[in-house]
Amino acid sequence: MIQPEKIQELAAAYAADVVAVREHLHAHPELSFQETNTVAYVAEQLRQLGLDPQPVAGTGLVALIEGRNPESRVVALRADMDALPIQEQNDVPYKSTNPGVMHACGHDVHTASLLGAARILMQVRDEFEGTIKLLFQPGEELLPGGASLMIKDGVLENPRPQSVLGQHVFPHLPAGKIGLRAGRYMASTDELYLTVRGKGGHGAMPEQNIDPVVVAAHIIVAAQQIVSRRASPKLPSVLSFGKVIANGATNVIPNEVYIEGTFRTLNEEWRDEAHRHLRTLCEGLAASMGASCELEIRRGYPYLENEPRLTARTRQAAEAYLGADNVAELDQWMAAEDFAYYSQVSDACFYRLGTRAADGRYAASVHTPTFDIDKQALEVGPGLMAWLALHELAALPSAK
Repeated sequence: MIQPEKIQELAAAYAADVVAVREHLHAHPELSFQETNTVAYVAEQLRQLGLDPQPVAGTGLVALIEGRNPESRVVALRADMDALPIQEQNDVPYKSTNPGVMHACGHDVHTASLLGAARILMQVRDEFEGTIKLLFQPGEELLPGGASLMIKDGVLENPRPQSVLGQHVFPHLPAGKIGLRAGRYMASTDELYLTVRGKGGHGAMPEQNIDPVVVAAHIIVAAQQIVSRRASPKLPSVLSFGKVIANGATNVIPNEVYIEGTFRTLNEEWRDEAHRHLRTLCEGLAASMGASCELEIRRGYPYLENEPRLTARTRQAAEAYLGADNVAELDQWMAAEDFAYYSQVSDACFYRLGTRAADGRYAASVHTPTFDIDKQALEVGPGLMAWLALHELAALPSAK
């Protein structure tokens, strides 16, 4: 068995190169499913390592690192590559050169980490048994999610991984630490688009109108009862409306009101049931007040489940690599991630990589224009990814 000290030495030796890769990616971000230059850059990096990357899901890549007896067991490592439509406000040499686009969710870190892990693993491939499958994924930030398209294109077949591991930056933890949680970790996410139609007119004569603003207000308030009275108190659920457009005036009642929101939970059966309740409530309440309602529910990512036994092995491996004090237990989080698709069809574990500096710098949240990381994370991330894959390969039973 390869010892963690060897992987740590390789991670330290390659850290400067990983930083350079990350800064290149950060300076050249591309939006979801538009990662053409990014995927070309990643493919070239992989070819320089002697690998043969293959396209998948349009702007995705898959590559195999084969050790001894490559068909005996398979572990997959995943990184996403897309950026967000955010104007960067950091004043750094590697600031985004693409106006209005920024790696504000750390996918540049994920991609650089996986490339660094690949470099480490290529150095030790004669010392492990099995295959490590590298998944470079597009479009995590945009429905239907690049993970779903990767799976449809067969990325979990030929060979089929027995375990899938993914990491994500986490500014709430300092660099040098990671966090994980077994079982249900992140929520499903559905987008809600609601149009309430009434009959507009002069605000001084409401009796001649069917006021969609009042109807919409009743719907927004009443819909909260789906979470508070229909869902079990033991089951986390979130229903939030973040956009309401009633394009009237101080004395003008509009004809319609447009509303956008999100529904999230950690149970697929309740998710479907809540959709039915929400549709019945919206349509029925509108009709009872003389209005009409159209509700579009765009089904998003499923909930993310960290398989307990795999997560326990991942924790054990992380503690051996980082020390037990540097492995934190995470709370459930109602944000969503399309890594959840992998967790629905395979044993999977999604963990968090600390990126905040010890002095408190780099604490800005993801999806903000000032997000950045402590460069120490770019040594920890690749090394830990490589080590977790090796540890998992050694723990898995042989397929033969």
